[in-house]
Amino acid sequence: MTQPAPGQSKTVLGRGSYPEYLRISDLLRKETVGGILLLIAAVAALVWANSPAADSYFAIRDFTIGYEPWHLDLSIGKWASDGLLAIFFFLTGLELKREFVAGDLRSPSRAIVPIAAAFGGVAVPALIYVAINLSAGPEALRGWAIPTATDIAFAVAVLAVISSHLPSALRIFILTLAVVDDLIAIAIIAFFYTEEVHVPFLLWMLLPLGLFAFLTQKYTRFFARHHAAAWIVLLPLGVITWALMHSSGVHATVAGVLLGFVVPVQRRAKDGGPDAGPGLAELLEHRFRPLSTGFAVPVFAFFSAGVALGGWAGFESAVTDAVAMGIILGLFLGKPIGILLTTWVLTKATKAHLDPSLKWVDVLGVAILAGVGFTVSLLVNDLSFLLGSQHHDHAKVAVLTGSLVSALVAAGVLRARNSHYRRVEAEEQVDANHDGIPDVYEEGNRA
Repeated sequence: MTQPAPGQSKTVLGRGSYPEYLRISDLLRKETVGGILLLIAAVAALVWANSPAADSYFAIRDFTIGYEPWHLDLSIGKWASDGLLAIFFFLTGLELKREFVAGDLRSPSRAIVPIAAAFGGVAVPALIYVAINLSAGPEALRGWAIPTATDIAFAVAVLAVISSHLPSALRIFILTLAVVDDLIAIAIIAFFYTEEVHVPFLLWMLLPLGLFAFLTQKYTRFFARHHAAAWIVLLPLGVITWALMHSSGVHATVAGVLLGFVVPVQRRAKDGGPDAGPGLAELLEHRFRPLSTGFAVPVFAFFSAGVALGGWAGFESAVTDAVAMGIILGLFLGKPIGILLTTWVLTKATKAHLDPSLKWVDVLGVAILAGVGFTVSLLVNDLSFLLGSQHHDHAKVAVLTGSLVSALVAAGVLRARNSHYRRVEAEEQVDANHDGIPDVYEEGNRA
């Protein structure tokens, strides 16, 4: 919430700072490309898995390769989920740290609403899933966390497809909410989906992680200037950290987040300070994001989205299963209810009001859009149910169905407000004094 001037009430979902607006706008453009690639990968997997050549798809996905003594004899699909997704979560760690160190989330007044909304958007879908599956047995209940995640790349791709001119305040809200959502998902994976921990491997993992942290903190300027050094020195340390985390029994993607957390966000005073240029976290993000959005996540999507539907009858059977119903309703109803209700309660409790450019229907549209869960939802499905089991396949169908329904309904709600969004967008671009900063952001800073 922005701090009010004397005599003014507090405002929630404001525009934020102009530097934050520029940074997030650039990030969302990159996520749009990633979302489109995700969509292509998912469709390709579904087509192949339901074609006469379906056996070849599953044969490739289940083909095992790797070094058994290090517990790395994994299927291709497992390499994609445990290995390639670690790159995605490394970027998540970088983004989370940047948000809390240099982004608008460093301000508690701005951070409280998206953080609370993210927790609401996780809790309500989980409760809906549990309520529907209480009588389905403990095995079905293992999937309680599947509908709790938001896929920001897919969500932003939906905005691009419908050509929505979403105001900057809502764009910042959905991205920030999704970033916090990813942090919650990582905590859930680490604490609820770790069955056995091998402590020696976990302790050994601290050595390369600690060395990675020391080098990035001590030699920030060196790695910033010598791009090849990051690949030659830091990448092997990251791989070793990942391998030891995998062998410890804790899901290997957690290593990606930890590696992202230890990278410095801002330059130290002796390196010129924050004004001397982007920090190492931003530089590494620029280098690894193309690898993540262009290769790692689409490949994971390709090997995770493929499911044999068995025709329309098979689809009907899947979506009417209690597990699938819990996921679909969790994504489509639970997400918007949790996000909208939490935001509304927090607003009323603090006697604040929405930014004048927004209405509650705008928050509802974004909250429904948050029901687009894909990448992390599919990952949690892999951790919840045995690959190829009925629950696993039904949950996969449910994630795709719930995400599609959420995307279509959100598109309708947001598209209906597009003429208003265009007017707000025009206002946000007015720079009467030609100082390079739109007037609305200067007015916000003065307030």
